Amino acid sequence: MDRLPPLRLLHVFETVHRTGSPSRAARELNVSLPAVSQSLKQLEDHVGTSLLDRSTRPAGFTEAGEILLNAVVENRERLTDALEDIRALTNATGEAVTLACTIGFATYWLMPRLEAFYLDHPDLAVNVQSTSQEVPRLGPGVDIAMRYGDGAWSDGSVELLFEESIEPVCAPEYLERIKADDGSLASSFLIHVETDDRRWVSWPDYLNRTGLRAAGSAKGLRFSNYVQAAQAALSGHGIMLGWRSITGDYSERGLLVPAGLPPLTPKDAYHAVLSHRSRNHEKAELVVSWLKQVATR
Repeated sequence: MDRLPPLRLLHVFETVHRTGSPSRAARELNVSLPAVSQSLKQLEDHVGTSLLDRSTRPAGFTEAGEILLNAVVENRERLTDALEDIRALTNATGEAVTLACTIGFATYWLMPRLEAFYLDHPDLAVNVQSTSQEVPRLGPGVDIAMRYGDGAWSDGSVELLFEESIEPVCAPEYLERIKADDGSLASSFLIHVETDDRRWVSWPDYLNRTGLRAAGSAKGLRFSNYVQAAQAALSGHGIMLGWRSITGDYSERGLLVPAGLPPLTPKDAYHAVLSHRSRNHEKAELVVSWLKQVATR
C-alpha cells in the first residue's frame, strides 16, 4: 500500500477510541451511526484488515487497530506541538519570556511564586506553557524549560534550580488516625502515582531504599499524576510521597505533615534550561536568576 487513508477516516477512528463507542462518536461528530460504521469499514478496506473486534460488547480494537491507533494519536500530538511552535514563532514580540514546564510543577511550585516575580519586575511578562511531557521541550518560541533530571542536556544552558527531597506526608487528621491505630504503615493507605518515568521514585522504590515494609501498599490508591495524588492526600485519603516541588508549600502551611517516615534525597534535581535560540536571552536570564534566588530561600 503506497498511500495514506483519507484523514476524515482516521479522524472518525480516533473519535471512536476517545469517546468509547461508535454511537457516542456519531453524536460528537454530528453524523449518523451508519455513517460512522461505513467510515470504519472504508478504513478497514484501505488497510486490508479488521481494526475492531466486533465479537465483544462493546467492540474493542484488534492488534492491528491498536497499532494504527498509536500512530494516529502520536502524530496528532506531534502536529499539535508543531502548530503551537509555529504560533509561538509567528507571535514572538520580544516583550515576554515563555517558560515550559510540567503541569504539576506549574501548579504547585511556579505559579504560587510568579506573583512575587511581577512585584519585582512589573514590566516583564512570563508566559507559562504547561506540558504533559516529563522533559519539556525547548521548541521555537520557548525561552526556558524547567526540567527534572540529571542536568545532562545539550539544547540549552543548564542551571541547577534546587535539589529534590522526598518525605511521606499526609493530612494532619490522617496522621492522628495512624497514631490511634497501631502507628505503622500496615493499616495505612498509600497513595501511588503510576508513571513510566523511572526518574520518579515510587512507593516500592522508597520502601526498598529505606528498608521499610508496608502492607498498606497492597491496598493503596492509584493515580495517573501527582496533581490528583496531592488532592487525595489533602482530603485525608492516605499517605503520599511528598516531593518538595509538589507538596513543599502545603507542608509549610501545615496542610500536609510528615508521616513519621525517613526522608529520601533522589539523585536527580530540578533545573532551568535556557534555550540557545532564545530571542529574549537577557530577560530569560533575569527570570532564571530570580527563580534560583527564590528556590534557595
